[in-house]
Amino acid sequence: MRLLAVGRRVAAAAAAALALLSGCAPGTPAPDGPRSPRPAPPVSAAQVTTVPADGAQEVHVGDEVAVTAKGGTLVSVRLADDRGVAVPGRISPDGTRWTPGEELTPATPYTLDAVARDAAGLRADQHSAFFTAGPAHTVTAFFTPEDGATVGVGMPVSLRFSRPVADRAAAERAVEVTADPPVPLAAHWFGDRRLDVRPEHLWAPGTRVRVALRLKDVEVAPGEYGTQSRDLLFTVGRSRVSTVDLATSTMTVREDGEEVRTLKVSAGSPQHPTYRGVMVVSEKFAETRMNSQTVGLGDEYDIKDVPHAMRLTASGTFVHGNYWADEEVFGTANTSHGCIGLADEQGGDPQSPAGWFFEHTLVGDVIVVEGDAGESVPPSNGLNGWNMPWAQWRRGTALGGH
Repeated sequence: MRLLAVGRRVAAAAAAALALLSGCAPGTPAPDGPRSPRPAPPVSAAQVTTVPADGAQEVHVGDEVAVTAKGGTLVSVRLADDRGVAVPGRISPDGTRWTPGEELTPATPYTLDAVARDAAGLRADQHSAFFTAGPAHTVTAFFTPEDGATVGVGMPVSLRFSRPVADRAAAERAVEVTADPPVPLAAHWFGDRRLDVRPEHLWAPGTRVRVALRLKDVEVAPGEYGTQSRDLLFTVGRSRVSTVDLATSTMTVREDGEEVRTLKVSAGSPQHPTYRGVMVVSEKFAETRMNSQTVGLGDEYDIKDVPHAMRLTASGTFVHGNYWADEEVFGTANTSHGCIGLADEQGGDPQSPAGWFFEHTLVGDVIVVEGDAGESVPPSNGLNGWNMPWAQWRRGTALGGH
């Protein structure tokens, strides 16, 4: 990989999928927390199922793609590719099934968002993502962030390959990342399918980053060839870094170094502590479903309409709105299964702490979690390579010389 610090050039990077697990709703209050929580909010009877399964890879374009609803009817379904282009489709007359109206494109990441309502009008959301397979003997690189995006100062360039890369050096040489203003960059492989690039420190606001993919016809594994030759560009916006203090259950929001607001939070309980370290917002959902089964916690919870959700790890850590906990929990007790909860209302209140934070957050913004309990977030879990020392990061290249 050529990692150049050069003058102004049009630049880019675009979106690839993380493992789309969602799962960190609060449990019961901590022993020293409030004793009189809110009455349990009503839960939608609607159940939404998507095919293919969330996180599926190598989905063939002729395979079944569908959304079904039980206990309610579908009110909206949106299937879109990584450029935001929606796939037309139709909901059946009885409102229980959606199917696309055209065949999908090979070697493309898709997101599928569906909403159903039960007889009482209560919503159930379902979000999933999958990749379609490319032609035989081809390898595609899916990229984050999106081409043309404005992102926070923590956003790395992240490439995820559709098939394992055996010749990492060849793949790395076929990717050129440049920054304006100039800054040294380094590449790091996480396994044989993911290549991330970042500077030593967070990006400076206003930086323009260009990613030139020259993978077409490059043999990255025996008999497997890249397919892409394209340029991508993203721009770094203002600097927003928020610090969560687990001891005081607060989050201090700073923009360009100046304190903007301090919010009361409820983070992970002693049984399920929140990861510590530097984490980057990788996705935003106005509303999503959080199901404990997706993160190996059995049937502890299934909340179908979590508002104002911002992903921090691939394994299911979010900052999100919480409408089901007593208001006194925030700022006094950590009660969740690892997420960082902010006060909100069912359906999402834009004036709530969660609504305000969601509205003012960019993908790529940084959240630093400080405290004595909990493990440090693994650098490979989400876009969180900032937790790896620079010298170690530089040793992750396949080209040597560091």
